[in-house]
Amino acid sequence: MKKLFALGMAAMMALSLAACGGAGSSSAASTTDTASSEAATAETSGTAASGKKWVIATDTVFKPFEYTDASGNFVGIDVDIVAAIAEDQGFEYELKSLGWDGAIAACQSGQADGMIAGASITDERKESGWMFSDGYYTATQTMTVAENSDITGFEDLAGKTVAIKIGTQGAAYAESLKDEYGFQTQSFEDSPTMYQAVLGGQCVACFEDTPIMQASIKDGGLALKVLENTANEGGDYGFAIFSENSQELLDMFNAGLANIKANGTYDQILAKYLG
Repeated sequence: MKKLFALGMAAMMALSLAACGGAGSSSAASTTDTASSEAATAETSGTAASGKKWVIATDTVFKPFEYTDASGNFVGIDVDIVAAIAEDQGFEYELKSLGWDGAIAACQSGQADGMIAGASITDERKESGWMFSDGYYTATQTMTVAENSDITGFEDLAGKTVAIKIGTQGAAYAESLKDEYGFQTQSFEDSPTMYQAVLGGQCVACFEDTPIMQASIKDGGLALKVLENTANEGGDYGFAIFSENSQELLDMFNAGLANIKANGTYDQILAKYLG
């Protein structure tokens, strides 16, 4: 009797184990199918397959491309372009205002995934590890002086000091001219401080991206003037990454940029800030 009871119990346990094994296999298959379905949906809709929330660094004292409005909100051409591209491509991001040098350092250290801050696409930057998107805006650099200045061109700079912003194309432009025209340069960390150096007479001129300087003078009521015939040939601004780990973000930026140019959103953004 005990033997028959033991055999019965063994049979019941075998059936129970088989049932548990079957349920586990079914659950695993279901999870795999769901993950595949979600991945396919993400690929179709343009959502980042990684599901990552990207950190994008910027410099919000570069009006009209990125700046802070009276309510403390980040606004500007670059800010709106990133928002439009993120919506088009279906990815999440956090925009951090870190300053120009801080934005570069954050990307290089892996604390940020990409950078948009009116960064000109140059061979030197590419060689030093910058990886750029397609160009999203073409800008020249130019010289600006005090409104009452008697300086009319580069020839009047001999023996004088000119203000530049560290690490910018405006600075590179000034440096390329200083030996020929005999002036010295003094570096500043941000545009407002650089402008004040000219307004206060510490420096006789500054070099800055033309649209930035024009917007700053107009909106800030600055007693400065952009000198005609001092602009260079200019170049394109690009979104930048510093690691292949962010290649997905760069690819989405390029794809989204093409789309917002095609559907008119890009032109609307420029018109909003540049008229």
